[in-house]
Amino acid sequence: MSELKVTLIGALLTAIGPLSLALYTPAMPELVSYFNSTHAAVQLTVTVYFFGFAVTQLVCGPLSDGLGRRPVILAFMLIYVVACGIILAAPTIEVMLAARFLQGIGAAVGVAIARAIVRDVFADARAIKIMNLMGLFIAIAPAVAPTIGGLTLEVAPWQMLFVLMGLVGLFIMGVTIFSLRETISRDLSRIRPRALIGSYRTLLNHRYFMLASMVVAFSIGAIYALATILPFVLMNQIGLSPTAFGLSQILQAGSYALGALAVQTALRWVYANALIPVGLTLLLTNSLLLILFNLFSEPTFLNVMLPLAGFSFGVAFILPAMLTNSLMPFPHMAGAASALTAFLQMVTGLLTSALASLFSDPSTALATLVPAAAGAAFICWVAWRKSPVPELPMTAA
Repeated sequence: MSELKVTLIGALLTAIGPLSLALYTPAMPELVSYFNSTHAAVQLTVTVYFFGFAVTQLVCGPLSDGLGRRPVILAFMLIYVVACGIILAAPTIEVMLAARFLQGIGAAVGVAIARAIVRDVFADARAIKIMNLMGLFIAIAPAVAPTIGGLTLEVAPWQMLFVLMGLVGLFIMGVTIFSLRETISRDLSRIRPRALIGSYRTLLNHRYFMLASMVVAFSIGAIYALATILPFVLMNQIGLSPTAFGLSQILQAGSYALGALAVQTALRWVYANALIPVGLTLLLTNSLLLILFNLFSEPTFLNVMLPLAGFSFGVAFILPAMLTNSLMPFPHMAGAASALTAFLQMVTGLLTSALASLFSDPSTALATLVPAAAGAAFICWVAWRKSPVPELPMTAA
């Protein structure tokens, strides 16, 4: 398993979750009329996906520790593909909600196992490089996906979006069968209930792990939550079409890509941990701009998307080092550690999305919840630096 192969397979696995979250968001207004439903019910299709994705992280990661990475990927991707088929035939919004929950269960395998594979194969500066590139796909996928979705809706019905998801799931199964070599020795003792509970108890009580994971969770969780807030800000309040909304997300995706490239270049000269305060400063600064724009003006495309682009640029400086920091102390339970980290990210995104539904004005929700996430990430980082577990050495690339 070369560095290039691990990076490409890891990126593919990582992208499936956020891709499935955001690909169909331009079709959400259309789904309201198709199912003769309400905006709240259609928004639930995101929430139930979040829930299935988050909870299943806690299962698929430890399962892969015991059964191996390859069989677990294949099993959960099969669930994912079946769920896509059910959505295509869904006669009611209730059936779609159930299938989206099932789809979240299947997609959960991607992020958790991709990071565990990196930890299986590399434990040096190469791991940080790969985490950086995988983080690129975590943030870019939910931003690029609406663009693809909006353009697809110009030439095809909304069902084609779930056909595309199913094809991606089948492609991942093919890559797993023909290109992914098993990276861990099978050990069924790791999936015994007592062992699983013990692993999670160790992780949850580990101050170093939890604080590192929560820095990541608050940073990327805010981006996940945008999938449920931005369609209603940009389309309902500002008036963008589904295609224009999809294209607008390129700004956010491009900002993260530029950030990831900047990180990749900076790692030649500085330690990865030195980049974290840079990223947090960008998060806080752009959060303040978001608040000021919302207080003193009506929402426009630029005063919404420019601060969010700066926020995404900052996240790129945080993810690689903090993800690596959270996993390095646990080579014997990398799957469980990776799963719990991903679970915390999705729960943060889920809770942020749920809180957004309590606001009558989506632009106010945006200007409240994104800054709150940035502030929480900063507080966790400050506490992590004072953690009694010494910081692991990070060598420059």
